[in-house]
Amino acid sequence: MSLTTARAVTFDKLDEATRRAVPRRMRGWMFRHRYQLQAVADICAWSVSLAVACWLRFEFDASRVPWSGLLVFSALAAVLQVASGLATGLYVGRWRLASFESAPALAKSVAITTLALFVADNLPLDTALPRSAVIGAGPLVLLLMGGTRYVSRALADRRRRPRSERAERLVVFGAGEAGSQIVRALLHDPSSRYVPVALLDDDPGKRKLRLLGVPVAGTHEQLCDVARRHDARVVLIAIPSAGPEIIREVSALAAECELEVKVLPPVAELFGSVTVHDIRPVTEADLLGRHQIETDVASIAGYLTGKRVLVTGAGGSIGAELCRQIDRFAPAELIMLDRDESALHAVQLSIEGRALLDTPNVVLADIRDAESVRAVFRERRPDVVFHAAALKHLPMLEQYPAEAVKTNVWGTLAVLEAAREVGVKRFVNISTDKAADPTSVLGYSKRIAERLTAHVAGAAPSGTYLSVRFGNVLGSRGSVLTTFRAQIEAGGPLTVTDRDVTRYFMTIEEAVELVVQAGAIGRDGEALVLDMGAPVRILDVAERLASQAPRPVEIVLTGLRPGEKRVEALFGADEPDERPIHPLISHVPVAPLDPLELRSLEPLAADVVRKELAVLCEAVGVDLRTAT
Repeated sequence: MSLTTARAVTFDKLDEATRRAVPRRMRGWMFRHRYQLQAVADICAWSVSLAVACWLRFEFDASRVPWSGLLVFSALAAVLQVASGLATGLYVGRWRLASFESAPALAKSVAITTLALFVADNLPLDTALPRSAVIGAGPLVLLLMGGTRYVSRALADRRRRPRSERAERLVVFGAGEAGSQIVRALLHDPSSRYVPVALLDDDPGKRKLRLLGVPVAGTHEQLCDVARRHDARVVLIAIPSAGPEIIREVSALAAECELEVKVLPPVAELFGSVTVHDIRPVTEADLLGRHQIETDVASIAGYLTGKRVLVTGAGGSIGAELCRQIDRFAPAELIMLDRDESALHAVQLSIEGRALLDTPNVVLADIRDAESVRAVFRERRPDVVFHAAALKHLPMLEQYPAEAVKTNVWGTLAVLEAAREVGVKRFVNISTDKAADPTSVLGYSKRIAERLTAHVAGAAPSGTYLSVRFGNVLGSRGSVLTTFRAQIEAGGPLTVTDRDVTRYFMTIEEAVELVVQAGAIGRDGEALVLDMGAPVRILDVAERLASQAPRPVEIVLTGLRPGEKRVEALFGADEPDERPIHPLISHVPVAPLDPLELRSLEPLAADVVRKELAVLCEAVGVDLRTAT
């Protein structure tokens, strides 16, 4: 390329940039002076309306129009319109341009000006206009002023639309209030990743509806056809109250036509209007229908404010979320205890934004070390204790049952005795649904932990000691869903133990809210159980997640593992389901277990330890319906 050609190309680019910049600068100037420009446009509307009204009055004969009077009344109308517009807030930015809220002010200012002109026209003036022309000009000017505002807003809205070459084309399922809000938000955000091109709704009354020019193109069953016709790549389920059945059905249809699925949060999680930032991918909670219930924790968590609170297992999934939620209630001191220094680093970082591990609120200790636990309790003297430290992987504990005894039994006993010694006011032991009619080492050890907690509840001179029991936690480390996600990322296969195995699920936030609430409403020695809805078949979960995978994933049945239940239960066979305080929380009595009976757990042989655990879980001679 020659130097002359290069210069020509450079100047062409500069000229193009200049041409683009000039309209932007002009739009900027117009935006800064938009209210003055509105007033000028309204003045012009009055001049045109008065002229047209006179022209019509004199039967389209321009020679009969009193032009001098028209000029005088146009000037008078300009003064009156500006004055009335300022008085009604029309020119001071009180309302958005062409909004419904501004319509009354617009009509009021026109009415005031028209009335004033009519009064002036009745004065003995040489420049008077026909009264019918003054009255007729009012509706004309209102039409012109409203029309110019509508056109201006339509042009501004068009400029704000996301660029179609940069945004993904989106089909919105749901033409209700949430759908309307999200379409408006997307079309008014130039930086939006998505541009809505079609709507779907199953309501026959909305078949002809258009929202800001976006048409309702069919029902959700026509998703693939609508997406193909509009060249869409994403479908958004804009129904915050949509249940898991709808989400699963739409997700299945989207998988057939290779559409990405997005959703809006449930109603309880939305704050005010729906925004672009509320759009998120489908989660396991959406597919399973496990949306967090409202337990009104803030109203009953005052027992944490200003108190010294200690959390064992603070680095685990439940323990870390406990620490984060407890911190919101301003405890006098939050003591986070764990034997994993990396886990303590992570939880301190999530709460404080830094993790120097040099502050007293992080304690490195192992609950198996009874003397170390006792020393921590004597030094820090907590008022409230949440005991979340435990070994929880069922197949691992089947291989090494003695380890379950050391942590889940002896470790729990060490924490309980240290708490009783220093007079802890509230002690919450975190248990599992596997403690109900246990069949595994994990279930046995956690059931014994519940019974030890009930024993201390009866023996401690003061304080409340109780347990909280719940099922699988969505997103926790080692959970089945975490395993499935890792298997999908690795290309599969997804491993399911049995075709008919079912489990209960809940979100981490939901589990922690239950734990916090238990500290307030739980009674001595009992276990609290959350109403977790219907159990979910694991094979169904695997199939749903496989359908969302970027490539085909095989599902393999491996067979039930030792100690694993096919159907999980929240209650034991003899446990009543009583809900005296909260409609979603059951209170289950637990038979106490004297720690002296644990001496039989000393044998080292795995099969012997497992048998002894099973024996200790039996509440011989105790009526659970009357036990406290």
